[in-house]
Amino acid sequence: MSQTPSITHYRAVFISDVHLGTPACQAEMLLDFLRHTSCENLFLVGDIVDGWRMKRGWHWPQSHNDVVQKLLRFARKGAQVTYIPGNHDDRVRDFCGAHFGGVRVARDALHETADGRRFLVTHGDEFDAHTRRPFLRSLFGAGAYHALVGANTMINRLRRRMGFGYWSLSAYVKTSVGRARRFIEAFEEGAAAEARRRGFDGVICGHIHRAQMREIDGVLYVNDGDWVESCTVVVEHQSGELEILDWAARRSWSMIEDARRLDQAAIIITEPAPA
Repeated sequence: MSQTPSITHYRAVFISDVHLGTPACQAEMLLDFLRHTSCENLFLVGDIVDGWRMKRGWHWPQSHNDVVQKLLRFARKGAQVTYIPGNHDDRVRDFCGAHFGGVRVARDALHETADGRRFLVTHGDEFDAHTRRPFLRSLFGAGAYHALVGANTMINRLRRRMGFGYWSLSAYVKTSVGRARRFIEAFEEGAAAEARRRGFDGVICGHIHRAQMREIDGVLYVNDGDWVESCTVVVEHQSGELEILDWAARRSWSMIEDARRLDQAAIIITEPAPA
């Protein structure tokens, strides 16, 4: 019988911008990360479900449902799960303060690391004011950005069939265009300034689909990236150290398929025999 996938335990995990309900969501990549992960604290830092996109058309394959079930399983296994809604799942903000299936919904949160640092955890769309207009729409125009993400999806479907690893066209464009870099810097500086104003040692956010960790005027700015363009996540180790994991760089599609088959086999093996 095959061995189950190795699991790494973290003190905290921060995931944002999954955009379930859209064709661009890299659900299989996220499922692979979740299969290899356990944690004490799980923060869902906004745009987990893309309500905006789902108003225009329904896209919900089995892998998206599997992501939801995996996330809920963290709560069932004892992790403290906090859901901080973003702008694409902003309707969930109506339920801030409520608990659903072991998941707490909050507008933002305080997270204290093992080494005593205090972080503001928030989605980040409130920092759009520092870039004057909504971030992604400002960079390219809404239509152009969605076309770019669509091209990114098509390219990676082709790369997968050819046996190549994941590569983000849209992330490459954002880091190569001077205007995009200026918007990113303005957003990061605005987020750090708000954390400083509220007396935090740092801020952990998402929203702009750009994983980053850097100190800005004495405040640690941390962005956990996304699962549309970059497939990145922020984790806290038991020491309190924060790290950005680039899951696409760590895992190949063939490894993900192997892990999926193992996971399915484990479910079959553990199911009780019919009476």
